Amino acid sequence: MTALDTPTRTATAPAPTSRPTSQLHNIGLVFGRELRPVVRDPFSVVFGIIQPLFFLGLFTPLLVASSGQSTADTLQWFVPGVIVMLSLFGTSTTGANLQFEMQTGSHERTLVSPLSRSSLMIGRALKEIVPTIVQALVIVGVAVPFGFRPDVAGLVVGLAVLSVFCVGLGALSYALALAVKENQWAFWGVQQTLLFPLMLLAGILLPLQGAPGWLEVASKINPLTYVVDAERALIAGTWDGDAVAGAVAAAITCVVGLVIGAKAMRASS
Repeated sequence: MTALDTPTRTATAPAPTSRPTSQLHNIGLVFGRELRPVVRDPFSVVFGIIQPLFFLGLFTPLLVASSGQSTADTLQWFVPGVIVMLSLFGTSTTGANLQFEMQTGSHERTLVSPLSRSSLMIGRALKEIVPTIVQALVIVGVAVPFGFRPDVAGLVVGLAVLSVFCVGLGALSYALALAVKENQWAFWGVQQTLLFPLMLLAGILLPLQGAPGWLEVASKINPLTYVVDAERALIAGTWDGDAVAGAVAAAITCVVGLVIGAKAMRASS
């Protein structure tokens, strides 16, 4: 038998991994890697809730005095806004963590890994959901003894809508960090400049009914306004158009954030 007659044994190539399954696996790896430091050292979660608690404790008496409503009715309006506010504080600052990774070289090491840029972006953004939900439940637990009565189903759906919004906001924060790279002053300058006008125009701290016309127009083009209105409606157990509009605004923010964030991640290679 000649060599040509000898049957050639070819190595069996491993079965290709299903791409969606591999992508989900990679997202899970990034999600776990990002969440692990938070679980080991929950100080950032605890510290992040202090400021919203101050707003809850200091603004509620002022709102009661100015509106003449009871504390329970005031909390029913104010607590959903505080929950949205704490999610803003948490997710809009996540880019600072990425800047720290860029300074230490950790970010560059993740870029040379086999993980796709999109899985890096989505996994990082999904991590922002867990601290936000934990902090929101603490706020609800603090307000309940004072008369706040959330609708349980509405609260669950409301937190789901807020989580979708947080993914988009977190992705935008990472994109900002990648754009300014290690210039921390630029990151914090842009973050603070955008955060507070968006928060005030969404009617989180004060109602905008009766405000000047230009303020009402600015409020209508602010996507955060629809998310806040949806949280108030859902947590009160009202399933109306506000809830739908808020879900749509959160979904659009999520898609836009992930697209911009993934593009920034690819450009950073």
